[in-house]
Amino acid sequence: MSSKKLCYACDLIDNPELIELYKHYHSKDSTWPEITKSIKDSGIVDMEIYILANRLFMIMEVDETFTPERKQKMDAVNPKVQEWENLMWEFQQAPPGAKDGEKWMEMEQIFRLNHD
Repeated sequence: MSSKKLCYACDLIDNPELIELYKHYHSKDSTWPEITKSIKDSGIVDMEIYILANRLFMIMEVDETFTPERKQKMDAVNPKVQEWENLMWEFQQAPPGAKDGEKWMEMEQIFRLNHD
C-alpha cells in the first residue's frame, strides 16, 4: 500500500490561555476517540501537528483511499466530528488568504532534500 504526505497550516487565536487549552484537547489522553477513528477511517495513516506561537502545522500521511473531498463528506455526516469542529473553531482562526469558512490550508512544497 503506497502513501503520500500532505501538509496543512492553520492559525490559532493569539491568546496564551486558549492555546494551552487547544494543546490540552490534542494531548494523547484528551483527544476524543471518535475523532481519531474518523481520521483513520478516512485513509489518514498518520498525523502530526506542530505549533509555533499561534501557527499550526499538520503533516498527514495518507493512503490511496484518502481525498480531501471524501474526508469532508465523511465529516459532514458525523455528528461527533461536527461537535469537535465547532469546539475547535473557538480556538482557530483562518490563516491569511483563506476562503470563508476555511481554516486548514494545504501548503505547497517548495524544497525536498532527497528526491526519489
